[in-house]
Amino acid sequence: MSTKTYTVRESEIERRWYVVDVADETLGRIASRIARVLEGKHKPTYTPNLDSGDHVIVLNASRIAVSSNKRETKLYIRHSGHPQGYKEETLGHLLERRPEEVIRRAVKGMLPRNRLGVQQLRKLKVYPGTDHPHQAQRPEPLA
Repeated sequence: MSTKTYTVRESEIERRWYVVDVADETLGRIASRIARVLEGKHKPTYTPNLDSGDHVIVLNASRIAVSSNKRETKLYIRHSGHPQGYKEETLGHLLERRPEEVIRRAVKGMLPRNRLGVQQLRKLKVYPGTDHPHQAQRPEPLA
């Protein structure tokens, strides 16, 4: 009987492409499913210190479901560091202006806060409509 632990190497990782239609889906629930795939936690060869995740294409970002209360009360805040550099924006306003940014920020908050998380977030492609330029990768629907 072998008692050796198998660890996957960077060269052995095979990446797949998934496509997700988020029309009428709840923002937080779909973001956690996407983050899980980007990290590679859905694979039996998951390794916490390697980026073993897959690519995810998100379609219909402008039609994501958010409660009306959250549209008005959730704020995205940033500060430039300069005097009077404080900016805030509601979720509803950001959805009108850049709907793909809402999903990107929700998924980013669920990924690790280090270089590995940045690497995993690069594999997320978000589009406001149904068209995407990744047909050559033959993406399959995310279960």
